Amino acid sequence: MSHEHQHEHEHEHEHEEEMSWWKPALSLALLVAGIIMDAAGLPWFQDRWVRLIWYAVAWLPTGLGVLHEAIEEAREGEVFSEFLLMSVASIGAFAIGEFPEAVAVMALYCIGEMLQDRAVNRARGNIQSLIAFRPDHAIIVKGEERATVSPAEVKVGDIVEVKPGERVPIDGTLTDEAASFDTSALTGESMPRIIEQGDEVLAGMIASESVVRLKALRPASESAVSRILHMVEEATERKSPAELFIRRFARVYTPVVVGLAVLVIALPWLYSLFTPSYAFNFAEWLHRALVFLVISCPCALVISIPLSYFAGIGAASRRGILFKGSNYLDAIANVDTVVFDKTGTLTTGKFAVSEVKGLTDEQLAIVAAIEQDSPHPIAHAITDHCKPAQMAVNDIKNIAGYGLSAVVDGKTWLVGNTRLLEREGVKYPTDLQNIAKTLVAVSIDGNYAGHIVLGDVLKEDAGCAVGALNNMGVETVMLSGDKQALVDEVAKQLGVSQAHGDLLPQGKVEHINEIREEGRQVAFVGDGINDTPVLALSDVGIAMGGLGSDMAVETADVVIQTDQPSRVADAVTLGRCTRRIVFQNIVFAIGVKVLVMILGVLGIANLWEAVFADVGVALLCVLNALRLMRSPSN
Repeated sequence: MSHEHQHEHEHEHEHEEEMSWWKPALSLALLVAGIIMDAAGLPWFQDRWVRLIWYAVAWLPTGLGVLHEAIEEAREGEVFSEFLLMSVASIGAFAIGEFPEAVAVMALYCIGEMLQDRAVNRARGNIQSLIAFRPDHAIIVKGEERATVSPAEVKVGDIVEVKPGERVPIDGTLTDEAASFDTSALTGESMPRIIEQGDEVLAGMIASESVVRLKALRPASESAVSRILHMVEEATERKSPAELFIRRFARVYTPVVVGLAVLVIALPWLYSLFTPSYAFNFAEWLHRALVFLVISCPCALVISIPLSYFAGIGAASRRGILFKGSNYLDAIANVDTVVFDKTGTLTTGKFAVSEVKGLTDEQLAIVAAIEQDSPHPIAHAITDHCKPAQMAVNDIKNIAGYGLSAVVDGKTWLVGNTRLLEREGVKYPTDLQNIAKTLVAVSIDGNYAGHIVLGDVLKEDAGCAVGALNNMGVETVMLSGDKQALVDEVAKQLGVSQAHGDLLPQGKVEHINEIREEGRQVAFVGDGINDTPVLALSDVGIAMGGLGSDMAVETADVVIQTDQPSRVADAVTLGRCTRRIVFQNIVFAIGVKVLVMILGVLGIANLWEAVFADVGVALLCVLNALRLMRSPSN
């Protein structure tokens, strides 16, 4: 259909698509004036030729444009376009003397088209506004000199300066002290983010309070914002099953209804040949056929269904959820099981002290002093939890795989796992072996002093994510390479239905296969390179895009740019809402059209009602689709 041609591709004559308001307004004004003069019974207006000329002039501003489009579409192979249907209906109405109806067909159709175009552009603008996230210049600093260049000209290692209120043009590391950035363009987060010196700043973020300098990490073409734009642009090209069906449906449906319209005239004529008592009225049956043609136009379906998915993708992008195609928006609506990777997905992937047993504050500060120069993540977690004591630490030894030993005030300290204590002959409580989390045991001069328990920190919204999915009737499963006891503990905290630990990547694949063999639709949520096999295997693969690996992001069908697991529930809700709206539009559009078609053939509905029904159905379907842009729960 022509709407597919108009709204999914760039039309060469965009100014013709977006017809000026004055043309349908002029046609409508002349039409109303003619109807008033008809009703008033003005003598001079009763002449047939005067009325024909008046309504022909009223028809020209809109009719010529539609007729031109019908010819252009026919040249491009789309013979049975809506433009042809409207042109035939309008010219046919002139032929049978229904002048006001002939003008109304074109005027109301063009007004409806403009309203639909505005609605479509509103949805399209939601996605195209992402282009504003792509900065158009970068300031390179070399010594005291500054040069303004295109982001594409920035080389890896260049120092780039960003002023307050400007977008970061490339991905880079912050060379200044901590600075505040508005990250809403990338993540949807409303609160500014504080980024520390040496940490990564992504293109598309906005410097909030001060001038900042960055060291370019990668070319502009590989930046975070470029990746987002690329995925969103690709998303509009990948069609859902419903969209593909409507395409095929429109190509078959339109020629069929044209044939049926011909039969509306031909069958009564043939009947009259064999039934002398029946008087065949060509004008009457032509009128009915024209009504049938006008209402048969499937533009409500051809516009509203792609628009529903377009609006859904746009609404998701505003929430930091990037669907790589409307087919995935459709697929996620069918998901009944969501499988989460644990580390980096439901948890932050960073150690934090969760419990200290047996150690005084002074002893804990000494442990922090022993650990402060170690690059190990466990050491960082301890020093973040407790300020290191300001005292001399001597003879520090790093015993690979065990921990550290050091001398403080003449006493020998051991800080490490229980194997370190066993190696040095230090006795400790046997129940330490039952602790699932990471444990740092401490001994002083050969005597057990206490221990520190560390765990991976749950993301703030992890519990909400699992709870929301469970409330939607979606089963939640967690897979992890961590110890089963630890995985069980996290699952209990979050309310996850099933949890499996001690898994290698192949083990995760086997679990996904088992779930799918049960006939369930599976979405897998992960963030690491080791998650790529299951991301590819699942019905819908969802990657954490903020901290997730590039390979996971490339393999996934959906990317959560905010790294928030709660967005998974939002994505499922949005998918279900989109599917519901598509179903509503299909049922409503086909139902109304079939009803008015029957009324038209029976002679009950006229061209006015057919045009109102066609334009009205299309507009209502479009407005229904645009509800997706407000809230995924609508």
